Amino acid sequence: MTAITDAYFSNLIARLGKLQSALDDPMQQAAAAILDAARHDRRVYVFGTGHSHMLAEEVHYRAGGLAFTVPVLVGSAMLHEGAVISSVYERTQGLVRPVLERYGMQSGDVIIIASNSGVNAAPIEAADYGHEIGAKVIAITSVEYSSAIANGRRRLADVADIVLDNGLPPGDAVIEIEGSGLKVGPVSTAIGVTVLNAIFAEVASELAKAGDAPVYLSANMPGAADVNQRLVRRYRPRNPHL
Repeated sequence: MTAITDAYFSNLIARLGKLQSALDDPMQQAAAAILDAARHDRRVYVFGTGHSHMLAEEVHYRAGGLAFTVPVLVGSAMLHEGAVISSVYERTQGLVRPVLERYGMQSGDVIIIASNSGVNAAPIEAADYGHEIGAKVIAITSVEYSSAIANGRRRLADVADIVLDNGLPPGDAVIEIEGSGLKVGPVSTAIGVTVLNAIFAEVASELAKAGDAPVYLSANMPGAADVNQRLVRRYRPRNPHL
């Protein structure tokens, strides 16, 4: 393993270790909110723009994942339809609300919004919409990053009900290349999916105590087809991506 590779692994592992303790309380709050939604047959929506949209796909139809999750997938805010225009989209007010309205989000649902910088228009608008309809809003964001660049703008950390602070520095990348002035090795995605999966694992554990944990199986596992088909039939009416 090279010095740079070792530095990246070490940095990420150290950050995850710190967050395991630092996020204990907000992660328990998030798990409680999601558990309450699940017990009332509500849904958990996950939204992010740019690379943050990968957190929404991470929880969707996922082996070992919960079937009541709904990804909010906005093509123009992702990267595959044009990386440059997606950056413009996430900074433009008024474009997210019409998309969210199509998903049929309801009072009592939960929306998890991932935004590392935490100041762009799209995630703020998504949080506002969630509050308007009576959903619980959970943010995965960097408080340090958004504080450094806000310049008077509203921050996702200020408007969310529960804040999962990933503790990342401005810019996301954490490894300096000596003598170049460059920083590489972004970690927001790795940290974000770890935090999300830990929370959902906690929720699944609690639901399983009552015998009703709607967890997908890997397609190659015995009995997976029957289990997954049953879950898809149950949750498809409120998930347009199933």
